[in-house]
Amino acid sequence: MPISAKDTNLTTAAVIPAAGRGVRLGPGAPKALRTLGGVPILVHAVRAMTRARAVSLVVVVAPPDGVAEVRALLDSHGLPEAKDIRIVAGGESRQDSVRLGLAALPDEVEVVLVHDAARPLVPVDMVDAVAAAVRDGAPAVVPGLPLVDTVKEIDPATEAVVGTPDRSLLRAVQTPQGFDRATLLKAHTTVTGAVTDDASMVERLGVQVLVVPGHEEAFKVTRPLDLVLAEAVLARRRATDDY
Repeated sequence: MPISAKDTNLTTAAVIPAAGRGVRLGPGAPKALRTLGGVPILVHAVRAMTRARAVSLVVVVAPPDGVAEVRALLDSHGLPEAKDIRIVAGGESRQDSVRLGLAALPDEVEVVLVHDAARPLVPVDMVDAVAAAVRDGAPAVVPGLPLVDTVKEIDPATEAVVGTPDRSLLRAVQTPQGFDRATLLKAHTTVTGAVTDDASMVERLGVQVLVVPGHEEAFKVTRPLDLVLAEAVLARRRATDDY
């Protein structure tokens, strides 16, 4: 049965940009379409968003030439019909894709979560916590983890170390990142230049970004070793009936 489309009572939506190729995982299918436990990574990410109590709508931003493929993929994996799942074509960059995802949201949406398709095992409780922090008044929220490694700042021209930041003041940021819709729209319409995440765009507006606790299982599947770790986490969840 095709993905349902219900437009009532939408307040929180998740946008999942999944238009990239994922070259660090090697040649072949886009990263989001690689499989984890026999299921495409993208399907895992969409399931996490649909299982979140706070999320009513999920917008998946597919490769420009892959909308039909992604729609068929999601339709074939038994995603909840109670949640609205839409697929739109993405752009050349991640920023373009998020902007196109935002354009697909109905007017009723007030809170937007932006989630990496390559973070398939994000815990549902973390998703709800990010959404709750935005609903409680924070215009921008990111989940983050303390660093365990020492970090060095270098001179890129020489690779020489120029400083050692205090890691107690640093956080490794994950997704979903949550935003007041108006704030995120303003960032995407006024901020130019390359950024690595949506929170960076909001920071350039001078808007404060709040960090809430992240989770070690919300890691990004970027390299082959990440996929091995993700398979192990998924196997543990299935063995304990936690997935």
